[in-house]
Amino acid sequence: MLITDTHTHLYSEEFDKDRQAAILRAMDLGVRRFFVPAIDSTYTQSMHDLKKAFPEEVFLMMGLHPTHVKEQYKEELAHVAEQLSQHQFVAVGEIGIDLYWDTTTLGMQQDAFLQQIRLAKKHQLPIVIHCREAFDQIFEVLEEEKGADLHGIFHCFTGTEEQANTAIGYGMKLGIGGVATFKNGKIDQFLGNIPLEHIVLETDAPYLAPVPYRGKRNESAYIVEVLYKLATIYQKDAETVAQITTDNSKKVFGI
Repeated sequence: MLITDTHTHLYSEEFDKDRQAAILRAMDLGVRRFFVPAIDSTYTQSMHDLKKAFPEEVFLMMGLHPTHVKEQYKEELAHVAEQLSQHQFVAVGEIGIDLYWDTTTLGMQQDAFLQQIRLAKKHQLPIVIHCREAFDQIFEVLEEEKGADLHGIFHCFTGTEEQANTAIGYGMKLGIGGVATFKNGKIDQFLGNIPLEHIVLETDAPYLAPVPYRGKRNESAYIVEVLYKLATIYQKDAETVAQITTDNSKKVFGI
């Protein structure tokens, strides 16, 4: 069984003590494709080091995370542009808008999101979207940029069924992770209405660990809990769900 984790921060400090062991634990369970989103320039070297250590399994994205859009964000965007020109990445991400932590940076976040979408189009890459309490603002930008050259993943999707269909309409797959296993996660109530062809699996490790690990550090090995949950929702065996969601990830990333 081949499983793809489309969103895992394996370079983060939380894995400094057991990074290789954590990756091997996941690989033992069939996770052989790890897609790694960026946060900001301070993590760039760690990401390249991770790729060097696992060249066949790890695939890097480049971008500026919306919660890291600060006064110097244009310098960060210049770094993103430089990296995209100098190295091979599979997506621009994670990018988007987050109004949970700070609403005062909305204007800067909107600009950073728009500029990075255009960078993705320039390099013919998909985007990976971070959205927290900002669906309307995200959709406003996507409406402006919609077209055949816009596609990607709506990471950690936690919206309504209507918002899910709107995201799909903009060429996005839905990244489904630990939230689908939460009792109050809500998305499990309608996911079965969304064709599996629009779904990819993710962990967002080290964050959002699924039940029964909720509250602990997440890791890519725990993606099997999400896989089993989706197998139940879609009434398919786990291998079928793993294959379809992996195929979906290949359509997004071209790998």
